[in-house]
Amino acid sequence: MADEPRNGKGSGNGAANMRLAGKVAIITGAGRGIGQATALKFAEEGARVVVCDVSPEWIEDTVEHITRMGGDTMGYIADVRNMGSLRAMVDATVARWGKVDCLVNNAGIVMDAQIKNMTDDQFDRVIEINLKGVYNCTRAVVDTMLKQQSGVILNASSIVGLYGNFGQTNYAASKFGVIGMVKTWAKELGRKGIRANAVCPGFIETSILASIPERVIHALEERVPLGRLGKPEEIANTFAFLASDEASYINGAVIEVSGGLTL
Repeated sequence: MADEPRNGKGSGNGAANMRLAGKVAIITGAGRGIGQATALKFAEEGARVVVCDVSPEWIEDTVEHITRMGGDTMGYIADVRNMGSLRAMVDATVARWGKVDCLVNNAGIVMDAQIKNMTDDQFDRVIEINLKGVYNCTRAVVDTMLKQQSGVILNASSIVGLYGNFGQTNYAASKFGVIGMVKTWAKELGRKGIRANAVCPGFIETSILASIPERVIHALEERVPLGRLGKPEEIANTFAFLASDEASYINGAVIEVSGGLTL
């Protein structure tokens, strides 16, 4: 897919007391769900945010939200499978703001089926976007972070990436994989001033759950010790903390945000 910048005209919100004031963040899959909540949270905390997604409409929605908040943002249409598109996005980010402080690898899809029914296309597409896409985005930005001798790489994994799940061979493999990459990058890049961590959400109220029957949702809630599903904002809060200087000694961590689901 061709890339295209979409600029917000906000006045900026770099107040010194904000957790991410002055930082520049690229967030993939930022057009809706957890990605959108993360983009809004980062902007609220003072970051300049690149809203990356494949849908112009979703991007525009997030950009408009941030602009109304007074935030400084740039939307960018980019496919995580297209390295050229991703490198162009990083170049545009550096051209505008001079650096990249944080990459949130959030973009992902699900194509569920039991192993006996799963097609090669279902497996390959999930791996290509959820796993190879994370590699591509990080590869596109790492040289910039190495030049800076600073940066934060955050991968969205899942509790499925820790424990597996029925009917999700492809998704589980991809989410296990991004944890392995985070731990490797923490070792390779830590001495260069670059931290890498992963967040593993549990059951979160997003559009992915829209097609699930209400009785199944209630059954899911009953499995969670807190008695409810999580909110996208609760995952966004975790990403914002990990991106901030308050998390300066957290490297190679895998943080489960699931309401205690796996206890």
